[in-house]
Amino acid sequence: MLHFNRSHIDDSNTISIMKTHMKLSLKPLLTLLVCAISFSACRKTETPIIDPTVTPVAPGEKGPVKGFFLLNEANMGSNKASLDYYDAESGKYFKNIFPSRNPNVVKELGDVGNDIKIYGNKLYAVINVSNLVMVMDVNTAKQIGTISIPNCRYITFDKGNAYVSSYAGPVKIDPNARLGYIAKIDTASLAVKDTCVVGYQPEEMVIRDNKLYVANSGGYRVPNYDNTVSVIDLNTFKETKKITVGINLHRLRLDSDNNIYVSSRGDYKTVASNLYILNPADKITNVLNIAASNMTISGDSLYVYSTEWSHITNTNTITYAIVNTKTKAVVSRSFIKDGTDKKITIPYGIAIHPETKEIFVTDARDYVTPGRLYCFTPDGILKWDVETGDIPAHIVFTRKRLSGI
Repeated sequence: MLHFNRSHIDDSNTISIMKTHMKLSLKPLLTLLVCAISFSACRKTETPIIDPTVTPVAPGEKGPVKGFFLLNEANMGSNKASLDYYDAESGKYFKNIFPSRNPNVVKELGDVGNDIKIYGNKLYAVINVSNLVMVMDVNTAKQIGTISIPNCRYITFDKGNAYVSSYAGPVKIDPNARLGYIAKIDTASLAVKDTCVVGYQPEEMVIRDNKLYVANSGGYRVPNYDNTVSVIDLNTFKETKKITVGINLHRLRLDSDNNIYVSSRGDYKTVASNLYILNPADKITNVLNIAASNMTISGDSLYVYSTEWSHITNTNTITYAIVNTKTKAVVSRSFIKDGTDKKITIPYGIAIHPETKEIFVTDARDYVTPGRLYCFTPDGILKWDVETGDIPAHIVFTRKRLSGI
């Protein structure tokens, strides 16, 4: 089946409107590209309001972390991005909470949910193909406002500002695709204050020593991928340099020693996905030679999975690993220890509970029907699993319990 996913286009999930693992050709993709969705009108009164599906999945527990939000991307062009919520106190999973809390928002969240973060009392969902950031009250999940940013990708925060990466141009493969940019947003007013041009099709960002690091993919310019990390001085909001790393960059993670882990998706043919370490002096010190689709850091451990598509074999290779961030060595080739990784068709998201250290992995399955979320103990034993929205991808933990549940 075809999975159309926002910003990369290729046969796996990202030659660059896709992500790292989908199978499609350019011809059907170009016929299904969609324009930005307007969120200003009201929902028609005859349209029924969808109540969330509630599923008990675990014994309730109290603690500083009250639960988490999960953003489901959904297939590009379907306008089915959705928001789920897990409530730790009751142990219940609430699927698709946004419509009932925002009955006057047309098309609900919109087309392709690409990132979700919490800053202060606001919950920010980056909706890629709808060209906007949806801003909600973290206590209620009710919309506060929207921020219009074309082909937006990821979001991070620092000192009262949000930074959003943007591909800038339309969603399509184009050898002449323009450079992307980073938008600087005032989190009080939700106004775009400034923009800074970076590399081609910028992706994730991290902040280190008052500098913003941006992974440039160049996915729309296939086969001429970008291979740089842009560095922006946050005092001047100007790009100061580009660091050459590897082609088709995507993920960035910062460890406790100020090293940045940078993932490369390769070219899906002869250049494999890889993982690089950028030290505090902005030098590449290690090439780990492991594939990386997504990753997260907990303590001194980097949890990595890969769903690596090959145009040569027309198959995915799925791997899991743990890297010790102190030694830079791979210490485990699977963080799922009970064999239940075989239940997961397409791993698509990963998160570690900040208190319990439970491991969460999402499964996109076939990309067009509901996905699944798996919760594992810190030792890698399956605790519970639950149905999600389509293409579950991004988790953010909250210390404020959602009201009205």
